[in-house]
Amino acid sequence: MSARSIRGTVAATLAGTLALTAAACSNPGAPAAGSAGRDGAVVGIAYEPESLSPLLGYGKDGNSKIFDGLLAFGADMKLKPALAVALPEVSADGLTYTYKLRKGVTFSDGKPFTAKDVVFTYRTILDKRTNNASRTELDALKDVRAVGDDTVVFTLKYPYAPFAERTVLGIAPEHVAGKQDVNTGPFTTRPIGTGPYVLTGWSKGEKLSFRANPHYWGGAPKVKKLTMAIIKDDDVRATRLRSGDLDGAILPPNLAKGFKDDRAKKTFEATTYDYRLVTLPTHNRVTGDTAVRRALDVAVDRKAMVDQILEGAGKPAYGPVPTDSEWFTEGTERPHDPAAARKILDDAGWKPGPDGIRVKDGVRATFPLWYLSGDKLRQEHALAYASDAKKAGIDVRTQAGTWEVIEPRMKTDAVLAGGGSPGDPDFDQYLLLKSSLGGDGFNNMAWYDNPAVDKALDQGRRTDDKAARKAAYDTIQRELVKNPGYTFLTHIDHLYVLNDSWDGPVTQVEPHDHGLASGPWWNVEDWIPTGAEDTKK
Repeated sequence: MSARSIRGTVAATLAGTLALTAAACSNPGAPAAGSAGRDGAVVGIAYEPESLSPLLGYGKDGNSKIFDGLLAFGADMKLKPALAVALPEVSADGLTYTYKLRKGVTFSDGKPFTAKDVVFTYRTILDKRTNNASRTELDALKDVRAVGDDTVVFTLKYPYAPFAERTVLGIAPEHVAGKQDVNTGPFTTRPIGTGPYVLTGWSKGEKLSFRANPHYWGGAPKVKKLTMAIIKDDDVRATRLRSGDLDGAILPPNLAKGFKDDRAKKTFEATTYDYRLVTLPTHNRVTGDTAVRRALDVAVDRKAMVDQILEGAGKPAYGPVPTDSEWFTEGTERPHDPAAARKILDDAGWKPGPDGIRVKDGVRATFPLWYLSGDKLRQEHALAYASDAKKAGIDVRTQAGTWEVIEPRMKTDAVLAGGGSPGDPDFDQYLLLKSSLGGDGFNNMAWYDNPAVDKALDQGRRTDDKAARKAAYDTIQRELVKNPGYTFLTHIDHLYVLNDSWDGPVTQVEPHDHGLASGPWWNVEDWIPTGAEDTKK
């Protein structure tokens, strides 16, 4: 996962629903107030990215509408060629990956795409001067070189099983991005890519506007205009959707259900790796105590959160790996057991004070828990967590704030955060748990430090032997039972409601960051009007 994926603010949205309507409620035969017409859509999202540059991490997991990777994920999450003409040729020792590139592809400015752009992109990301907090995801990469204009060869330092999945990240044009400051240059907000859409405007805090790229190598999209209106408050998005100001909106389940009886819409469901957790900072005298961490881990009622907050659209989370994943370690589920929580605290010397809140060595068992303002799902998770903790004698004080307020406090204050990246277990766990990444932006927000986990993380990513990798990730999940570091709460399913005027929307297994990249619109370039003949390809 990216540095911002746990933060949940880079192109991230709440788990919830997108509703695309082509007509206002008051006049079914006319375009909605927010509509761009039959060939376009205006949707409301909760957050906006800080940058649109793949060199800084944007679109690294694929599905950017502005950029293409060498490969892409299909609806079944299997890799397929994109800017490459085929899947890579891999050497017998797993150290060399060779890609043949698609010919005739141009960037949106008309300049040709070649192998030198691929080399530029990967070398720039690996440059320590580049502010890409996900750089360690390419730790295995030793070198990348061009062989002519249409071949790229990657050489690895060690066999890294999911390397091909890392080549879905967007490719930047060297002739543009290479001539400016990678961290602050205009490319970060006015990008040029090979993707199906071109950014036409970005009003910070208001909206991002896109138009179809008529020269897209995959065929000109039928959805000609796409606008993402940035509306941080869930209730406001729901209100604007009802008023017809928006063609669609992203909503949490409790607000989305109000639209379920609309017969002009279809409902889509997407399973996800998206989780909610509470960070337990090592540098806080309360949350840094292993006994407190273990007590909170069994005090929390995860099933009640799924049933009451998510209305069944999710599952309990015991770590970053969902319970239905082949990488989940059986036996690491933690039961809801308030009595066990109280005993753990008693045995560790945390004794109830006059007001029922526990005290040890003069330290009162209390700490703040921050959640993002306007995010109802996080607020409700935070309140439920605080209620469960109170029953064990721990006082959790919930507070809302913006990320500008929360970020400076993360070293000592708990945060209701989110994360999750489908595919390989290395993707999410390394950035979340590696001790050396504590304090590195939004990586390892809790400053978690566990030598056994560090060792297993390295073992898991430095071999392509699946049995050895499974053993390593089993170790990590068992260590999280002994010393949680985070209280994982729920994995959240995403629900979407779409107007029935387009054919083609489907969902994938989704990450936490699903705002501009995922959702049923991950393949919006392939949509066609209902009843129209597909002449795109």
